[in-house]
Amino acid sequence: MVGMIIRFIVSALVLMLVSFILPGFKVAGFTGALIAAIVIAILGFIVESLLGNKISPQNRGIVGFITAAVVIYFAQFLVPAMNVTWWGALLASLVIGIIDAFVPTELR
Repeated sequence: MVGMIIRFIVSALVLMLVSFILPGFKVAGFTGALIAAIVIAILGFIVESLLGNKISPQNRGIVGFITAAVVIYFAQFLVPAMNVTWWGALLASLVIGIIDAFVPTELR
């Protein structure tokens, strides 16, 4: 349970960093970022359940990259504190993937 809380906090901090450096991707405050991290995780879980492990973080390829961008884009409709363009979602997916390679948000 503590590991999951830490994972969401790290994810929220990553979203805030991405929001700071990327145009087209904005999240308002830490609470908004935390809610966005939870919503993105839930949407990602649903999509991975429907499409299988081809899009999981361990098997990311172009399909996983595009799927992550779509999940990020559609999360804005559930999180009022989040505003994302298509380009912002693509760039955020790329930057979050790079950051995740160095600071994994998934407990391995």
